Amino acid sequence: MPKLIIYDTTLRDGSQTEGVSYTVNDKIKITDKLDELGVHYIEGGWPGSNPKDKEFFEVMKGHKLKNSKLAAFGSTRRANIKAADDANLNELLASATPTVTIFGKSWDLHVKDVIKTTLDENLKMIEESVAFLKKSGREVFYDAEHFFDGYKKNPAYALKTILAAQKARADCIILCDTNGGTLPEEITAILKVVKKKIKTPLGIHTHNDQDLAVANSLAAINAGCVQVQGTFNGMGERCGNADLCTIMSIAHTKLSRKSISDQKIKLLMDAAYYISEVSNYNLASNHPFIGHSAFAHKGGVHIDAILKNPLAYEHINPELVGNHRRLLTSELAGKMPIVLKAQKMNIQLDKNSPEAKQIMQELQEKEYQGYQFEGADASFELFMKRRLHLYQPFFHLHEFKVLTEKKPDGTVSAHASVRLKVSGHEEMANIEGRGPVEVLDRALRTALRKFYPRVENMHLSDYKVRVLDTKAGTGARVRVLIESQDEHDSWTTVGVHENVIEASWEALVDGIEYKLLKDKK
Repeated sequence: MPKLIIYDTTLRDGSQTEGVSYTVNDKIKITDKLDELGVHYIEGGWPGSNPKDKEFFEVMKGHKLKNSKLAAFGSTRRANIKAADDANLNELLASATPTVTIFGKSWDLHVKDVIKTTLDENLKMIEESVAFLKKSGREVFYDAEHFFDGYKKNPAYALKTILAAQKARADCIILCDTNGGTLPEEITAILKVVKKKIKTPLGIHTHNDQDLAVANSLAAINAGCVQVQGTFNGMGERCGNADLCTIMSIAHTKLSRKSISDQKIKLLMDAAYYISEVSNYNLASNHPFIGHSAFAHKGGVHIDAILKNPLAYEHINPELVGNHRRLLTSELAGKMPIVLKAQKMNIQLDKNSPEAKQIMQELQEKEYQGYQFEGADASFELFMKRRLHLYQPFFHLHEFKVLTEKKPDGTVSAHASVRLKVSGHEEMANIEGRGPVEVLDRALRTALRKFYPRVENMHLSDYKVRVLDTKAGTGARVRVLIESQDEHDSWTTVGVHENVIEASWEALVDGIEYKLLKDKK
């Protein structure tokens, strides 16, 4: 049975999620995380549609990936022009990615009513566009947009569109349920016909408008599709795309269609939460396989059975996908992830030790308060070392003050003062600037500069705020994620509080403490 090829479109389809907006830096961070996981293809965006995606591909020309191939996305040529003259196709070539993916129309309704051309011209657009890109030496994937809707309305024409892509030697033809309105049994029946006509490898791309994107993808895989497209955490426009986290988990544990190695799949939960944090997108606790509650047991009967035999109430071993069992009325749950993370930091910790038990209790309390460390490894390392008394703080706070002022002319300014105790000495700094977090950051580093001059080699490179309980309104707790960077690497820290400045302060302090700690190693 062929290996299942994973094609991730979080950075393109996922970016169309309401409320999600990626910076170029966000896209690079997610790309690196997907590459670490071993996803086969990462669709970086549509360089012909917006400057941000174009900049991303320019940056990525000097950014080597270890496991994944980067793909640029676009459309077939416009009607009634040559492929070589089409700006969109030329942008795809300029992106210099090894793989390009283009979509074309499969549904005669779209041909006539949306792009307003003839059915014959649409077939030429598909064939000539694929052929033009293939001539450049690229691997070319063809997304047959609205294929299933088109097939149900006009099967003969829908088949002609993918035959045109096959004639032009597309490397894979992906059948798309773009409106998300197809049922699994329809997917199976249509693919049975398509497989008789098409010899090119097939893929599937589904949307979740009926909550069937995963089911439809699995039906297509079982019917012979070798590539599956989707997004992490099911992100996407409207109701989202097929959730790769669920598909990869099911394929790996239930279908014997492993997409990545046994070791890599154990990183799945970590990757999902990391992408959630960078996207500022809430991942549901009850998300199958990777949610914090996916293997949480609360009922007394359940817990009694789980302690005797986990198979009694768990359909897989949660560690297979990087998750862990949680017994919500017991202190026995969840120590192994702590032990594993400790090992990564060269800290040997016995899961049965009092230290592990105490750390787990404190971590559960932190999570209850709103902390999440999946996307803030620097804060997690500091948390562990503080609890295990493995380092001394580099400074202590006496007090800080932040004032923001708006003047009649509309100008806004901020002032921060910080008073610290460093190596037995009291140190103060006063800074003025534009924003409260900016001046607080600068004041903190100014006060430390005399004792730790290397803090000047770092800077804040990203800042995100998430409201944790929207029902609480302006009194809600917020989680602040701060990414810091120096000339060698970057790291992320987290702070949580009802006061956004205090949450920011906590993340800023962790960022500097981590910098000083890693430089000391």
